[in-house]
Amino acid sequence: MQAHLEQYRIFKAVADTGNISATAKSLYLSQSAVSQSIKSLENSLGVHLFSRSRRGVSLTSDGHTLYEYVSGALSMLEAGENRLNESRELTRGELTIAASNTLTETYLLRFLQAYHHDYPGVKVRILNGTSRRVMQYLNNGTCDLAFVSTDEPASSYESYLCFQTHTSFVAASDYPLDFDHVFDLHEISTLPLILLEQEAGSRRFLERCFLEKGIRLEPEIELASYELLISLARIGLGIAGITEEFSEEALSHGIVRKLKLTEPLPERAVSMLSSKNAGPSMAARKFMELIKA
Repeated sequence: MQAHLEQYRIFKAVADTGNISATAKSLYLSQSAVSQSIKSLENSLGVHLFSRSRRGVSLTSDGHTLYEYVSGALSMLEAGENRLNESRELTRGELTIAASNTLTETYLLRFLQAYHHDYPGVKVRILNGTSRRVMQYLNNGTCDLAFVSTDEPASSYESYLCFQTHTSFVAASDYPLDFDHVFDLHEISTLPLILLEQEAGSRRFLERCFLEKGIRLEPEIELASYELLISLARIGLGIAGITEEFSEEALSHGIVRKLKLTEPLPERAVSMLSSKNAGPSMAARKFMELIKA
């Protein structure tokens, strides 16, 4: 730009008042400073912006043309500053969170309720999907925060461990099975298994655990919904691979029973991730504080 922003602000103020002295007083500047700013702007643009008279100053034809653009630009800048202030004070803004349906319902729901209560002016968007889809949202900048279950460190992201999860196999309490028997992974693989679809992170985790023992999983039923795992196991259709922390009610009420394993499967972590490349917005930082508290 050939002129500084402050020169345009002074130009608009003079045009609005039609008086250099009044403008100087309103801007807490000397009259000579205002006059010099206008002269410098005119020299920079190579045109006369004001006509002088005893009654003050008025815009020339070129001045009117510039005024329309300057007025619009300064209004846009003011609107932008106001929007930033609103976002900083969280009277407005937007927060986008990506997580699976299960994590949203069993973990995030109470935090979302508290956040909405504290910051009702912030628009909250939820993007649901498998762990792989959630990570895609984070990588392409579609979301501010991602919540995923993983057994791998997330070194390329800002990561906060929310809680640990444990994987178990469960069946209906009256399922024709010896619940006192201790099963190894090979025996588990021979049972009629009910698992999530292969795109799900917990399914890929189970596949890796069994492949490390040279065992390939071939479930009888594959589902896209975690909630159906318990439902189908409860009516006796098979043995479901579940995350204990997401199934506490069914386990505590005896709707399903855990099978004993010769060795527990590795723990997994539910983590809150954000991009290292871009700092979180104020709306995102407040939600992060809520999670960490």
